Amino acid sequence: MKKNFVIAIHGGAENQSREELGEAKEAAYRHGLDNALMAGWHILEMGGSAIDAVEAAVKSMENNQLFNAGRGGSLAKDESIEFDASIMDGKNMQAGAVSGVKHVKHPITLAKTIMQRSPHVFLTSIGAENFAREQDLEMKSEEYFKTEEKIKSLKKAKKKEKDELLKDTVGAVALDMDGNLAAATSTGGLENQYPGRVGDSPIIGSGTYANNEVVAVSCTGDGEGIMRANVAHEVYALMKYKNLSLKEASQEAMTVYKDRIEGDRNFIALDPEGNVEFSFETALMFRACKKNNDPTYLAIWRDDTGEWDTE
Repeated sequence: MKKNFVIAIHGGAENQSREELGEAKEAAYRHGLDNALMAGWHILEMGGSAIDAVEAAVKSMENNQLFNAGRGGSLAKDESIEFDASIMDGKNMQAGAVSGVKHVKHPITLAKTIMQRSPHVFLTSIGAENFAREQDLEMKSEEYFKTEEKIKSLKKAKKKEKDELLKDTVGAVALDMDGNLAAATSTGGLENQYPGRVGDSPIIGSGTYANNEVVAVSCTGDGEGIMRANVAHEVYALMKYKNLSLKEASQEAMTVYKDRIEGDRNFIALDPEGNVEFSFETALMFRACKKNNDPTYLAIWRDDTGEWDTE
């Protein structure tokens, strides 16, 4: 009998209204989410690994300038662009992470390559880029990543015309037919950030975590807060040591130490039974998931309806 296979993705979480996002852009986001979801789902459906599925889904979003990763990454104060990413294989708990790279087309692939071909977990900046070149990964000039929309957005941010800066992240979690879990996260960082700033996304246990026995998690939101709360591992720990269900652990992880740690915490989580949680405090989360050959669940707004049996 064929075992369950599941993939869930997020393209970030924001506090935009429907009017601010607009119908045309909303449609484009839905199309982008569907493309990314299916890129990963097809790998699982063919019997491929969870680690390859999450990489494929995230790569699709890195190619889409709507999302704050890769091609659509946010610009720092000096109009430079720096990428962070991480990936974790729940089967063997191997992980790869990268931060501060400027020319790598697919930071998530670099993170996976670090995991598979280097003795290290985390490489940064020039060292990470040199490793990418040694591994013949695709590189791009900075101009490839500097889209007109992101340049305009940075100018507005510098003039303080925006109440909320772009801080989105993209991510994916997957369960393959062999029962393996994986998680991946990629980001262009915080708009108008200081060059060299690193958020939660490349930090294993903070923005990304996967363990076959318990859960796979990918976070998005306020990087500084998520980092301090160690959110991804918190979900794991609540399930592992308090024996909470995925839903219970996700709800508790969103609120633990809220009296001391500010900022929104948003994440997707998947357990070994194929249960999925989309946890977010913001007005919207770009999200989608698909289990086996069941209908796709794709949503943006908090009140979006759709058939998805989480638990």
